[in-house]
Amino acid sequence: MDGRAMTELSAGRLPELTTGRLLTTWHLDVPALLLVIALGALYGWGVARLRRRGEPWPPARVLAFALLGLGGLVVATMSALAVYDHELFWPAAVQNILLDLVAPLGLALGDPLRLAVEALPERAAGRVRRAMTGRPVRILTFPLVSTALVLATELTVYFTPYFETALRVGWLHELMYLHLLVAGCLFVVPMLTHEEALPRWCTHPVRAALVFLDGIVDAVPGVVVMTHGTLIAGAWYLHHAPTWSPDVRHDQQLGGGAMLSIAELVALPFLLALLFQWARAERVQTAALDRRLDAELAPVVTPAPDHGQDPAPERVRPWWETEQNEVAARIRSQHREK
Repeated sequence: MDGRAMTELSAGRLPELTTGRLLTTWHLDVPALLLVIALGALYGWGVARLRRRGEPWPPARVLAFALLGLGGLVVATMSALAVYDHELFWPAAVQNILLDLVAPLGLALGDPLRLAVEALPERAAGRVRRAMTGRPVRILTFPLVSTALVLATELTVYFTPYFETALRVGWLHELMYLHLLVAGCLFVVPMLTHEEALPRWCTHPVRAALVFLDGIVDAVPGVVVMTHGTLIAGAWYLHHAPTWSPDVRHDQQLGGGAMLSIAELVALPFLLALLFQWARAERVQTAALDRRLDAELAPVVTPAPDHGQDPAPERVRPWWETEQNEVAARIRSQHREK
């Protein structure tokens, strides 16, 4: 944070939010920082453990987890968005949508659950599998349930006293951060990485349709916030709005528009990531089928004759050749009878 901003903050006033201050103003959020450190340390330990065993882990997954996942957490909770969220509504709206959509997508692309299963000892990995496929997790991650939870979380935040109370109470504000993050992960993580928690009918085409539907559902809170006639946390923002800020109602419209834009932007890479996984699964399935066909058509060795000659390899013929020979034999038999 620059010197002028520090001076104005010490006087109890925030300086005008310019592009420069949006990029350079930061503050320390200890609970969020501890969560980022814990997640990063556990993920790094898992990657290091696999590498010591000579097993690779995709660098792209590490980058997605660190930059989009943990980076999204840091930006949402410690950047200028977090500094100005008590003065303006739109930074709080962007902050919440980062926690609800962007950070969960980055964490899921890092595939931390598979990393945990592969890096942990067998007994601990078994406990993780059982926990992730248990009944509570299956209920919470059931596609329609998780979508409803995300929508209900966002609407509850903005259209109940939850949000305004969180602005007044520090620990509740931190709990709201965690609430938004967990709600987003319940939908995103199973769709991309934890297929075992999903029903069998939730194949890749079904998941693609659900992600498309979720992109439409995620747009609902932004549209409602942008067009809502009543101010959200209006008493708080009317009292704390700085003199340089836009009209409070216009501020809310900016926040709703930002929520809508980010939700639609995130839906595209989410869908592309799922389509990429679908294509990869199809390639794996095709390769397995090719290996099976090669094994079925491989030459087999007949028993050696008594006179000691080398056994002659006999090729397993496809069904269309054997069936054609059987038909020809039946026709010849009929001609002999005549």
